[in-house]
Amino acid sequence: MFPKLTPVTRNIVILNVIFYLASNFVYPQLYDIFSVFYIESPFFRVWQIITHMFMHAPMGYGIGLTHILFNMLTLASFGPVLEQVLGERKYIMLYFLSGIGAYLLNCGWNYFEIMQGANVQEIYSIPMMGASGAIFGVVAAFSTMFPDAKLFFMFIPFPIKAKYLLPGIIVISLYLGFSGSMGGIAHFAHIGGAIVGYILAKSWKDNQYRID
Repeated sequence: MFPKLTPVTRNIVILNVIFYLASNFVYPQLYDIFSVFYIESPFFRVWQIITHMFMHAPMGYGIGLTHILFNMLTLASFGPVLEQVLGERKYIMLYFLSGIGAYLLNCGWNYFEIMQGANVQEIYSIPMMGASGAIFGVVAAFSTMFPDAKLFFMFIPFPIKAKYLLPGIIVISLYLGFSGSMGGIAHFAHIGGAIVGYILAKSWKDNQYRID
């Protein structure tokens, strides 16, 4: 079902599983330490910009276990191909810069909400967590580098070309973000990750820097 896991992708999956087990069964306070808060929140710490990518919704809360399962399955589907084509260094750069871009755009949205009169204390106290932003960057990069690749999705009886995946991600995330649907999900973080993934992949593809 999935391509063979390449070294970086495999290690990212393993780290996510370790963080998830530790935060759910060993030391739940890790959620406060490693999830990322709005940059002006008193709970914000600089390392959270990276560590939030390894935190996922606690078991029994919100989307729970499906959060990490969906993210890791998606990464396992798209990551190995990109890792082989880009090389480990560029793939790592893609992954983490997409995650950072996701956080920054989400902060921008939070700032806009504050300017519109949103509850500041609520924004300051609710953290963002998950690898979704980084993985949206990986998916966007795949769609950019392999636009004509045919993808099969559950419940869709026909293949969809990868080049339609990126605009689909953006449109759906924009709609959900502005409409407030599916609350508790950082839709603008998904967009931020996808934008960074697209920019990096487009640059590498245009300059033919596809192999280290």
